[in-house]
Amino acid sequence: MPINKKELTKEMLEKALQCKSADELIALAKTGGYEMSKEEAESYLAELSDFELDGTALKNIAGGSCYVDCWSDD
Repeated sequence: MPINKKELTKEMLEKALQCKSADELIALAKTGGYEMSKEEAESYLAELSDFELDGTALKNIAGGSCYVDCWSDD
């Protein structure tokens, strides 16, 4: 099944960003039930290499976010 970019979740994108090669991305896609050619994987990796996170997203990924109200006096 081809990948519909509109169906990508945050978790899928984070995992894809960790892939270092087209083969790793192909293997990751297969675990999700997707098929892709080496050319498609290389194209996605090229796109991902230009992907930039805004400050909030970068802070959350880096662990700078608190999931509860950390500053509450309660």
